[in-house]
Amino acid sequence: MTIPRYYEFQNPVKINAGEDALRTLPAELKRLQAARPAVITDKGVSNAGLLDHVLNGFKNSDITIGLVFDETPSDSSVTVVNRIADLFIENNCDSIIAVGGGSAIDTAKAVNIVVSENEKDLRKFVGADRLSARPKPLIVVPTTAGTGSEVTLVAVISDTEKGVKLPFTSRLLLPSVAVLDPKMTISLPPRLTATTGMDALTHAVEAYTCLQKNPMSDAFAWSAISLISNNLEKAVSSGQDTSARFAMANASLMAGVAFSNSMVGAVHAIGHACGAVAHVHHGNAMAILLPYVMKFNLDTIGHLYAELLLPLAGAEIYANTKPTLRARKFIEEVLLLNYRLSKLCAMPVKLNQAGVKRADFKKIAEMAVNDGAMLPNPKDLSESDVLSILNEAY
Repeated sequence: MTIPRYYEFQNPVKINAGEDALRTLPAELKRLQAARPAVITDKGVSNAGLLDHVLNGFKNSDITIGLVFDETPSDSSVTVVNRIADLFIENNCDSIIAVGGGSAIDTAKAVNIVVSENEKDLRKFVGADRLSARPKPLIVVPTTAGTGSEVTLVAVISDTEKGVKLPFTSRLLLPSVAVLDPKMTISLPPRLTATTGMDALTHAVEAYTCLQKNPMSDAFAWSAISLISNNLEKAVSSGQDTSARFAMANASLMAGVAFSNSMVGAVHAIGHACGAVAHVHHGNAMAILLPYVMKFNLDTIGHLYAELLLPLAGAEIYANTKPTLRARKFIEEVLLLNYRLSKLCAMPVKLNQAGVKRADFKKIAEMAVNDGAMLPNPKDLSESDVLSILNEAY
């Protein structure tokens, strides 16, 4: 292992994890000196009865829920963020509880920007370290196991007027508390379980191989890959397996910690563009693109992919694979995992199955090369490189 001459690592988020972890919510709000939270979620969560698990925990407490907003769309926008921020202020809320997947959590983070910075124009804060105001207490209860947003310093919100994704990165976006309760992911459909799990795998792989990797982020990424290898297919095929669900929740969180302290790479850059241009679900994009971007990066960081064969495929396959072939074997194992998941839940494994058209390629490539996630990728990509990857993944 080569240790960089200098690196930074921070994970200040308190993690409450385990059966009935939701019971800690009132106490955590009190600790944070908050008494009137706004709950931000979506219709899928509320219709599945998951929101009730959260709200029931406050029945015998002196915490008052100031607002419940359950209309967060799957691809949240600046308009939605400002609407919730107005309601937050109107209802005298002092904190936020985000319940859901990446969209609800990113929306909550963006709402926190607006109400804390007292500025409705989110565009002023696009980029890295543009925030200055102390944020409101934010507690995150994830209902998927993929984004890792409960422990990350990033948020992505759509600017529907310009048709682009707005990225925000700041230590001030890190939640105060992450609550992992197995019951909150138990009803996640098989296909979403698969795609969000592949999102977590992509976070871990890119965190382990990007230019800003460090020994601490490596440790979290490695553990996440091992947990995903041993539990993702179980969670997809046996959704009621609380052990597998809880393991995947932990894997997602670990991968989130990893990439928050090292960054991601070209898979995310191209995936963001696929989402913006062709409206591909983020997890679908990650699953499809990961092996093909790794093939592009192979001549630069093959030794790192070779290392990751061990946590993904296990000791026997690792030992029985010649060292010179381990990197390619790792990519093959990711492809095989994709196809096994596809058999279980019809997860798309090619871009054409996810609704991308060849006519979209040029715009996707133009957008991808200008995405901030390209910067830490270990190998530079041109528009023609992105087009080659898109054609191979099609």
